Amino acid sequence: MLQNYLKVALRNLWKSKGFSAINIIGLAAGLGVCLLIVLYVIDELSYDKYNLKADRIYRIDADIYFNNTGFLAAVTPKPMALTLVKEYPQVEQMVRTNYQGDIMVKKGANYIQDHHLVFADSTFFQVFTVPMIAGDPKTALNEPHSIAIDESVARRYFNSTDVVGKTLELENHTVCKVTGIFRDMPKQSHFHFSFIRPLRDGYNRGDDNDWLSNNYISYILLKPGVSRDFMQGRVDATVDQYIGKQLFDLLHTSTQDLKKQGNYFKYPLIPLLDIHLHSNKSYEFEANGNINFVYIFSFIAMLILLIACVNFMNLSTARSANRAKEVGIRKVAGSTKGYLIAQFLTESVLMSFFSLLLALGIAELLLPMFNHLAGKELDAGMLFSGRLLPVLVVLVLMVGVIAGSYPAFYLSSFQPIAVLKGKIASGFRSSWLRSSLVVFQFTISIALIIGTLVIYNQLKYIRSRELGFNREQVLVIHGAYEAGDAIKSFRQELLKLSGVADATLSGDLPVSGGGYNQNGWFRDASLDAKRVVVLTSLNVDEHYIPTLGMQMVKGRDFAPRDFPTDSVGIILNEAAVQLLGLKDPVNETLYRPGDNFRPMPMHVIGVVKDFNFNSMHEKVGPLVMQLGDNRGMMAVRLLPGTASSLPQRIEDRWRSIAHGVPFSYTFMDNDFDHLYHAEQQTGQVFITFALFAILIACLGLLGLVTYAAEQRMKEIGIRKVLGARVGTIVGLLSKDFARLVFIASLIAFPLSWWAMNQWLQSFAYRIGISWWIFVAAGMAALLIALVTVSFQTIRAAVANPVRALRSE
Repeated sequence: MLQNYLKVALRNLWKSKGFSAINIIGLAAGLGVCLLIVLYVIDELSYDKYNLKADRIYRIDADIYFNNTGFLAAVTPKPMALTLVKEYPQVEQMVRTNYQGDIMVKKGANYIQDHHLVFADSTFFQVFTVPMIAGDPKTALNEPHSIAIDESVARRYFNSTDVVGKTLELENHTVCKVTGIFRDMPKQSHFHFSFIRPLRDGYNRGDDNDWLSNNYISYILLKPGVSRDFMQGRVDATVDQYIGKQLFDLLHTSTQDLKKQGNYFKYPLIPLLDIHLHSNKSYEFEANGNINFVYIFSFIAMLILLIACVNFMNLSTARSANRAKEVGIRKVAGSTKGYLIAQFLTESVLMSFFSLLLALGIAELLLPMFNHLAGKELDAGMLFSGRLLPVLVVLVLMVGVIAGSYPAFYLSSFQPIAVLKGKIASGFRSSWLRSSLVVFQFTISIALIIGTLVIYNQLKYIRSRELGFNREQVLVIHGAYEAGDAIKSFRQELLKLSGVADATLSGDLPVSGGGYNQNGWFRDASLDAKRVVVLTSLNVDEHYIPTLGMQMVKGRDFAPRDFPTDSVGIILNEAAVQLLGLKDPVNETLYRPGDNFRPMPMHVIGVVKDFNFNSMHEKVGPLVMQLGDNRGMMAVRLLPGTASSLPQRIEDRWRSIAHGVPFSYTFMDNDFDHLYHAEQQTGQVFITFALFAILIACLGLLGLVTYAAEQRMKEIGIRKVLGARVGTIVGLLSKDFARLVFIASLIAFPLSWWAMNQWLQSFAYRIGISWWIFVAAGMAALLIALVTVSFQTIRAAVANPVRALRSE
């Protein structure tokens, strides 16, 4: 019997090749796009799961609030993690890290710039599952001047992974012995280190017992069965004991008194598996994902799949009207109702399985483009995994059964005599189902169009907003410290080049993505805890403000040659002035703790206009600038029209002073765009998926128009016989759909406004959702509807009326 069902089903599908192709392609397109989103979501949810002890690893973060200023970062004091291990047996192990990032490595006679250097405790390989292919993970970081490298680095510098015992020469002529080779870290990791050196080899800040400085990213590994809440209580007790003591010595107040004033020092534990999607703090190793985007894309996937399924049902329903007489003849010939139901369901399920096969091909074909668009490296093999494929088969089976159920159960219930006379029950013509489906599809389409416009405009706003500094025509030289003391004479050489306007030496550029120092400042020398504020500190030179095109609103810029006292001078931004409540800030004195907590007076010499030194997800915070010898980078202001020719000339000057050190540079506007690369990629992915959803919805609309045209074929024939023109008939059918688009707009407008307003809340600086966006979305949906409707209605209107009326 099953063989007969399949044979008849294949015959009917082949007989209606056009219908079958549209139906299968429509469902396959929806399934294929949905599969890509599923792969994206699975990838985002799989971060850090490669660690065998992932469920027991926690990072300790800092959440500090003092007198209306806050500090939220992924860092801790140096002694915290070590103290937790020593004092609480529930902590199995800990590891502290200090990330340096870029590194100079000597290869042959020259240095090359490499990336991802971290200083870490020797316990790193005991906490994280980073397999070693050479060396002992327990001792690899025990010795000073040792280094563990990943296999890619080993091959890059030695053309082999059997290199334990060999040496690498790093910057400042530091020679390190290779003590371990570890596998390249998985893509699904919130950090990617290529070089790991012992923590003791890092910059010695003398902070082994300093509980008030936060410079280390620390992780703890709990023993099995120890809960997060239990350990959080122990962390809080440690904070009260150690940080509370040093706070009392500095501020002469207890942590309990601070809490009563609304201030706090908190160090929450964040699970390792939550970091990628739930953490976006200062000092993150890399830009993390966002759980909201996972929710949004999952929702879009469901919408696309739902649209595709509705399309499938619509087209099946539209075609079923043409098969009413076939059902009547089959019943007269003796077919039972059960046989007819089974036949319709077989055809529907068969088409859905063909769609699945095509969808897998579509997904695999689009995967390279999607990986480029989303910045992923998803593998097509995941589509055929043992977990995903059975789910897809069950899903497609359900779609086939649900899609075929309406025509199967409804048509099989017809009375043969009524059907053969051309009388189909009026219920089949009732418009509520058709109208509901049209409204549903247009509601989704309009909402997606609105979302696309809002996201595009917000990303455009980020790129064009006035930032308080001029990022155009600024070349940034990285690793300027490698030039040593010659870097200052190098600046003078650059100023001799025609086309160079100015240059500044600083590691704190406003496109570095944060990670600046934040320190407590006081209004008086008593260091009164009630008057402390936390200000972000930038170390700059006297050329910083003019080079970056910032504006002074009060006072003056640094000028140490004319004013030697500028060594104890500071410049505040407008946000800091407002926070401190200073009416005339110039010549005011602020204090910060120095050696042995002695107050160090600093004199305000000027106020700079607020500028975005952090992400635009955050409002401009209070800032203080100080003169400092920070040689991390050099920013060079170029005159317009010289950006293409000057880099080579600047490189020539660089090679003359930095022998063997590579010249590495970027442009500040590109660095700024990189800050929002994740948002740009996510926006592109959203827009792409939205366009796919709208396209698939158009296929569904084509099915609904086909349905309407089938039901009104005789009416169209009569109207043509009575003299109606093609335009009149097209307008007659289009009017119904225009009314439904209006209803869909009334539903979509408030829903999309709420959803996009929620998304915009993540930006401190954002656009307003203008009324024209809703009008444009409604008009676009109406235009899409009219174009799609016209395609089918014109075809019906120009048909010979005799064919529609011959049975009469």
